Amino acid sequence: MGRIKKGRAVSGWLVVDKPAGITSTAVVNKVKWALSAQKAGHAGTLDPDATGVLAVALGEATKTIPWITDALKCYRFRVVLGAATETDDASGAVIATSDMRPTAAEIEAALAAFRGEILQVPPQYSAVKVDGERAYDLAREGEAMELAARPLWVERLVVTGRPDGDHVDLEMVCGKGGYVRSIARDLGAALGCLGHVAWLRREWSGPFRAELGVTLEQVEAEAKTEALDARLLPLELGLQDLPEFRATPEGAVRLRNGNPGQVLGHADWGTEGWASLEGQAVAVGHYRGGELHPSRVFNR
Repeated sequence: MGRIKKGRAVSGWLVVDKPAGITSTAVVNKVKWALSAQKAGHAGTLDPDATGVLAVALGEATKTIPWITDALKCYRFRVVLGAATETDDASGAVIATSDMRPTAAEIEAALAAFRGEILQVPPQYSAVKVDGERAYDLAREGEAMELAARPLWVERLVVTGRPDGDHVDLEMVCGKGGYVRSIARDLGAALGCLGHVAWLRREWSGPFRAELGVTLEQVEAEAKTEALDARLLPLELGLQDLPEFRATPEGAVRLRNGNPGQVLGHADWGTEGWASLEGQAVAVGHYRGGELHPSRVFNR
């Protein structure tokens, strides 16, 4: 006999406005408990001190996480000029300081190198794996690592404010795998003054905006109630960047069984998309000559 799953087979997305001082995993666990859900996950980790949009997927929506992870995200953050820390944010000990402070023009000029396709070295305190271990675990043990640079697409990076000579506020829109702490660290190095993140907030992630978010206090207050269920957003939001094909009733049956199924519409051979029936996602797959060949099937 198979193991009986505990909890409800609830599916959808809950956007949480994450507070500072809690891990992304702890937020997911709280949401999973509050909704009595069988399965939950999130689309993109936020550092414990970071705030903002944490999109939590429940049930079958967890199958759409890869497309939200790949989507563009927007961050607002403040950089402290004149000091570097071991963690590249305000939680770490200061390891170097500088009396030099850049002008507004110098900051604007330096930002150009951080736009478009760039290479970025993750922070020493990050979840990147090194020989099977997390970099932050090795860093806490005092081990210095040479982490490989990774490609990152930066769609937008602009100054939004300069509260004083020691700080600059920025907004960045970037693709998958971006580390805001690395941007602050590398910008400070490029300017010759050093730098680290003072605070960080994710404003949106793919289709999920901060204004859609609920607080952890609301999650706790509405736990195990229909009011929290009503806050769930449809699974299909996680697929909005893919083309939609309408499945025929017969095609939907085949798709749900993991077989190629007939869909209406036309696309280039091999196009990745999702099939729907009466507005509900049936499967994700690749279009080939009038059929969708499924790679993921939604069981609802």
